[in-house]
Amino acid sequence: MSITILNAGASSSAAEQFGVMNALQQGGFISWSVAIILTVMLFFSLYILFTKLFEQQKIINQGRRVRASFWNANSLREGAAKLEKNSAYKQIVDDGLSAQEQHAKLTDPVEAHDWLHGSLQRSEDTVNSALNGGLAFLATVGATAPFIGLFGTVLGIYRALINIGQAGQASIDKVAGPVGEALIMTAFGLVGAAPATLAYNFLQRRNKAIQENLSAFSNDVLGYLASNGAVRPAANGARKAPAAPAKPATTTAGQAGGVTTKP
Repeated sequence: MSITILNAGASSSAAEQFGVMNALQQGGFISWSVAIILTVMLFFSLYILFTKLFEQQKIINQGRRVRASFWNANSLREGAAKLEKNSAYKQIVDDGLSAQEQHAKLTDPVEAHDWLHGSLQRSEDTVNSALNGGLAFLATVGATAPFIGLFGTVLGIYRALINIGQAGQASIDKVAGPVGEALIMTAFGLVGAAPATLAYNFLQRRNKAIQENLSAFSNDVLGYLASNGAVRPAANGARKAPAAPAKPATTTAGQAGGVTTKP
């Protein structure tokens, strides 16, 4: 019984001596600075991830509603009035209608198609810029966090070598603390970099899909405006199947000049 208690006490003492907090305290100001910087990076990476997921999902839901009902309206203004006030799709429609009105006021002749296309492209770029906000930070964290952790690792190894030089021998009790500190700094760097890199790639892929949908919708709006409503996509995103090609007429052999027959 006493042996068990002594072993438990020794384990507890070792955990306190070589734990994370003790390693940071041994590292001093630099170790604490590295740990705090990487923790802040991780916090903001997770914050950007969840806020961007919410923003992206909102636009994805708007796109579904647009495909379901927008083109059933009699006009673009009527369809835009049914969209949410801050909808990205409503912004594109409003900018297109505004560009159409502005084109009639131009004194210098400009092709209506070029004017409308430029206005709709600017509207798309505004939405895409908002979607990409914060991704540069994720890319920066993913690229730099391992090196910041490596900086703490190098200092920990350096301290271990200093202890060995002062002691004259590589005993475990002299190097365990600094080496543990070095490994902890490496872990901090990896924990900060991995979520940021994964979040960046995941959000970029979703942004690409959203941008493709916005571009397709913008092209449909341009076609509608350029044709005065004659060209519009099928309602509910339905596509008509292409008509089967007509079979060529055949002639009956053996008759003078051939008699044309239909299959």
